[in-house]
Amino acid sequence: MQLRNLPSVDAVLAHPDMTALLAVYRRDWVVGLVRRRLDEVRVAVRAGADAPDTQSVAWSVSRTVGEMTTPAPQRVINATGVVIHTNLGRAPLSEAAMQAAAQAALGYSDLEMDITTGRRGSRQAHLQALLRELTGAEAALVVNNNASAVLLGLSALAAGKEVIVSRAEAIEIGGGFRIPDVLRQSGGILVDVGTTNRTYVRDYSEAINENTGAMVKAHASNFRVEGFTAAVSSEELVELGRERGVPVLNDVGSGCLMDCEKYGLAHEPTPQESVAAGVGLTFFSGDKLLGGPQAGIVVGKRDLVQQLERHPLARAFRIDKMSLASLTTTLTHYLKREAEQEIPIWRMISASEQSVRARAEQWVSQLEAPVEIVPTRSAIGGGSLPGETLPSWAVALDGPGADLLMRRLRKCDPPVIARVETDKVLLDPRTVLPEEDGPMLRGLCFALAG
Repeated sequence: MQLRNLPSVDAVLAHPDMTALLAVYRRDWVVGLVRRRLDEVRVAVRAGADAPDTQSVAWSVSRTVGEMTTPAPQRVINATGVVIHTNLGRAPLSEAAMQAAAQAALGYSDLEMDITTGRRGSRQAHLQALLRELTGAEAALVVNNNASAVLLGLSALAAGKEVIVSRAEAIEIGGGFRIPDVLRQSGGILVDVGTTNRTYVRDYSEAINENTGAMVKAHASNFRVEGFTAAVSSEELVELGRERGVPVLNDVGSGCLMDCEKYGLAHEPTPQESVAAGVGLTFFSGDKLLGGPQAGIVVGKRDLVQQLERHPLARAFRIDKMSLASLTTTLTHYLKREAEQEIPIWRMISASEQSVRARAEQWVSQLEAPVEIVPTRSAIGGGSLPGETLPSWAVALDGPGADLLMRRLRKCDPPVIARVETDKVLLDPRTVLPEEDGPMLRGLCFALAG
């Protein structure tokens, strides 16, 4: 009997909400959504649910249209205190890098044209020159992410050959990216040496044979092994590689071009150090501690980089024009010695504990709510500097419960993402961009007002 009370497709389409949608969106798409919703309702009614009226179905379809047509990903305010937050898009770009990407997207560009000669050029040329200057490498190549860079390197140099990796470095990082899996996909044959906690040069030396294609080092970017440990340095591997004619490949991960110890953090391996050690190819990310867009960067010996450039996967993995433009600008910040001032993640990392507290106090002064300022620690995150944190201050919210407050903050425009500690909602100013203070405070008022 309830099925007879279901509205017809025509009745739903005649509802004012549907009329408004039909004026904007394709009719066949909206009609399809209505039919799909009625099919779902029919199943529910057969299971014992009450039949909805025309208005309920129209509202449901309207919500679906709204959800599907909302631009994504949407901007959020990162108040978690995690500087490079993988779930929130990792490193935000500098203003200049964003403008460069917009300019590249706005119209035509000299992406693959040499303006001087009027002939076809390389999209990599300018970027390669910057990377050579910054790292000291003979040559460079940029692809769409670091996983692609590593896969390209192994595919070009070690397909069908054995690749020696310390058992302690056959790691998995975010998203299920595993060194053994990448090796298998590249056509390389994994030979793991040493033990989980201790590996020596002799372990590599004993594993080398006529079918060895490369020795690989991989930085443990998201975990630490402490205690009774031993690892082989890049310099030691390079020396062994020279003696035995085997190239060394090094994935340093985060793309850190700065001295992290200057900010009270642990040392993070840099591409410059890897190049100076004589490593054949060094791989790193563009959107972690480098502070740019998603990219995979390879620097190293010219003859090895050229082999990667000639490999068919190089075209499949190549960087797009907007990422190329923003990465070029980001690298220029380093040459101009303005990374701390211009690159957001380095502004956050270099911000003093006192300056963070001052911002927290400024927030509190504009709120009429039961909040307090508490000491906390900001994490670096993003598979960089595992376990390292910076002293910070956060605004702690009391109110109707942490879960409810977090939900209210996520409903703000833009959504505010915080974290919970000891049943309190904490908002760390370190990772909130200065221009976000206004919407941030509006979000706080909304969440606390209920």
